[in-house]
Amino acid sequence: MNLQQLEYIIAVDNNRHFLKAAEKCFVTQATLSMMIHKLEEELDVKIFDRSKQPVKPTETGIKIIAQARRIISEATQMKEIVKQEKGEVSGELKIGIIPTLAPYLLPLFLKNFINTYPHVKLVITEHTTASIISRLKTGELDAGILSTPLNDASIKEQVLFYEKYYLYVNNKEKGFDKQYVLPKNIDINRLWLLEEGHCMRSQILNFCELKKQHEQEERIHYDAGSIETLKNLVDKNYGITIIPELATNNFTPLQRKRLRQFKAPTPVREISIVIHREYVKHKIIEVLTTSILSVIPREMKNPEKLNVIEISYPL
Repeated sequence: MNLQQLEYIIAVDNNRHFLKAAEKCFVTQATLSMMIHKLEEELDVKIFDRSKQPVKPTETGIKIIAQARRIISEATQMKEIVKQEKGEVSGELKIGIIPTLAPYLLPLFLKNFINTYPHVKLVITEHTTASIISRLKTGELDAGILSTPLNDASIKEQVLFYEKYYLYVNNKEKGFDKQYVLPKNIDINRLWLLEEGHCMRSQILNFCELKKQHEQEERIHYDAGSIETLKNLVDKNYGITIIPELATNNFTPLQRKRLRQFKAPTPVREISIVIHREYVKHKIIEVLTTSILSVIPREMKNPEKLNVIEISYPL
């Protein structure tokens, strides 16, 4: 038994496919299959049920894979201890970030981070909140940047900042001539929403009983895949949408005239960097956190000074 064999069974469990797992491990399928078969022979047990598609671990295999994850984590931790003792900031960091945040946050800090830490390789992908949580638990991701709290005991959260929500209104919409808006002024039939699966959609529908109104309505216009789509729909068609603060940074003067604030307390979402509780690359996470916080306005990091109300993602 060796660490490579354990990495292979974890890869198969993550991908539920031998060829895909082999590609992730940069070996041939024959090599991966042979190494796993040798491990099964040594343990005298079947780890995977190969008769099913996708491949699934056996009941005993589930326990073996769980132990393999702990062993690999401990082995990785030994290497990280040495790096941290030497003061090194290096290695690969796989980050998942929600799509409603990625286009607006990443450009603010990425260039400076890459220049400051040339020995760190960032692998960044966009995922929904549920997907990030799942991938953190399987080890496919090292960290996530998303809206919290998650209320998951296996996930460690570090709050970065609080982001206000604004109403974005077509200039032909009636009843929005005032600078501040009450949630009760929102007509669900005029509201453009993100598609299912986005935590921001759930937050908005739960904010001030919009969910109840949504359930009572049979009509819903269109579910968009991005904030930019929502904004363009309002600009070129009609209606209103709700967008987070960082998405307004590059607005034109005309677009800023279409923004309306909610009457206090203003709805905000809490943005955090999250890791699995057994994660060990703490130094890289520390410098990443510092880099992000360095580009965030002070008022977004101190919500206690603002009259706001946090709206959470209902898992």
